[in-house]
Order: sequence, then structure tokens, then C-alpha cells
Amino acid sequence: MFIAYAVVGILLAAVLTGSAVGTFTRQEKIVGSMTGLGVPESWLSRLATLKSAGAVGLIVGLWVPLLGVAAAIGVILYFIGAAVTHLRAKDYAIAPVVVILLLAVAALVLRLASV
Repeated sequence: MFIAYAVVGILLAAVLTGSAVGTFTRQEKIVGSMTGLGVPESWLSRLATLKSAGAVGLIVGLWVPLLGVAAAIGVILYFIGAAVTHLRAKDYAIAPVVVILLLAVAALVLRLASV
């Protein structure tokens, strides 16, 4: 189970890192999507920091199991919030959010199974 967690955790960390970098550097596609959903621009740095922390936690979680569990839970909560934000804005193109959410759930289950 550990190898499966490592693969899923590293993949999820890469996705989170890419999204965080795009948000920190204010890439129009990412920022436009978030502000179009009603996310205030003042929140973008905080949200990018949360994604970065999740990515770091998943990677460090390879060596510190409880941190991996905590990071996976945090990422799950983040993307539940993202899904709710999409639904409130009546934006039903939430497939990427759901895929990342499912990856985070898989990371949590795999990390718990390999402790």
C-alpha cells in the first residue's frame, strides 16, 4: 500500500504545486476561473498557500505518516470547498475538482492503509 500512496501522493502533490504556482503568478486561466466563481482576489494568495502546504504535506507524509494523513484531509476539505463554490456559482463543469478530490481521498485511504 505504501508504494500506491507514494504514487498517488506524488501525483497529487504535482497537481497541487502546478495550481499553486499558477495562482501565485496570477496566470489568467486560473485567476480568471477563480474570480469568475466569486472568489475574491484577496483570497488567491491564501488559497495558493493552502495548496502548497497540501503538496508539501503529502510529500513529507512519505516519511511522517500522520502528516500525510493530515495533508490528505486538508486537501479533501479544500476541494470539497471548491466543489461547493462551483455549485453555488451554478458552474457544473467541476470534473477537474472531482478528480482531484478523488485523488485526495485515495491518498488518505492509502496512507491510512500503509501506516
